[in-house]
Amino acid sequence: MREAIAVADSGPLIGMTRIGQLELLPRMFSEIIAPPEVWREVTIKGRGLPGAYEISQVKWITIQTPSSQLVQPLSILVDAGEAQAIALAQTTPDCIILLDDARARKIAARLNIKQIGTIGLLLRAKRMRLIEKIKPHIEALIENGIYIRQELVDAVLHDAGE
Repeated sequence: MREAIAVADSGPLIGMTRIGQLELLPRMFSEIIAPPEVWREVTIKGRGLPGAYEISQVKWITIQTPSSQLVQPLSILVDAGEAQAIALAQTTPDCIILLDDARARKIAARLNIKQIGTIGLLLRAKRMRLIEKIKPHIEALIENGIYIRQELVDAVLHDAGE
């Protein structure tokens, strides 16, 4: 299950960092790439915010610049980081985009890009036996100010048998 390349947007990187689970990512994916704008959003614009320092220190994220021709039309619909991440995913074969924003996820779905959000990453980690339980991590996300719809929490916990 570790074969896939992940294209990261800032939301899942920050979410996983806030709950101390960032190191699960290289255990779940063969490669993690991020566009320059996502890196800037998290480590430069986000300097001093939770997760920024930890993410700036990892060596396993590769920065790749997407085609500006693909980014430009997406920039009208979503923020710059999401636009670059979606554009990068469009040209990365067999990848999964790590994306939480609902609008960006709809656009990725229309482009037939596989996607997974922070909660999905936790479910994947449990299925890979990298973590025992999802519930404490979801509670930690909520305690750290990350909004998660209750219906999603209920569905994921049910799916995970918790």
